[in-house]
Amino acid sequence: MVEELVAAGVSLASVGLVYVMAGARVVRQYERGVVLRLGRLRSEVRGPGFTMVVPFVDRLQKVNMQIVTMPVPAQEGITRDNVTVRVDAVVYFKVVNPSDAIIQVEDYRFAVSQMAQTSLRSII
Repeated sequence: MVEELVAAGVSLASVGLVYVMAGARVVRQYERGVVLRLGRLRSEVRGPGFTMVVPFVDRLQKVNMQIVTMPVPAQEGITRDNVTVRVDAVVYFKVVNPSDAIIQVEDYRFAVSQMAQTSLRSII
């Protein structure tokens, strides 16, 4: 009887440990964590370090807060004197609000790339 109780206690403790470990996350110094609980945005943004989320209920999305360099594909244009020019560009951007980067835009990196290409075309 005692052996069965000890075995049940050990198995319960191991299941609990696995559940706790499933919720453990590490957010790096240059990242911020945005938590979505059942698809709804939680108000706080998780800072760098160790953080816990509720397994199978919360989803933590990490957002890189570093300055990102992104090449813009070359654009061709014709000047007023009918000379063809080819312009290359590089975009530097940094996420300021991680919640808005995740919620307001489907893919913020793709959106920045498309906006840079459109702006370059209009300038040319």
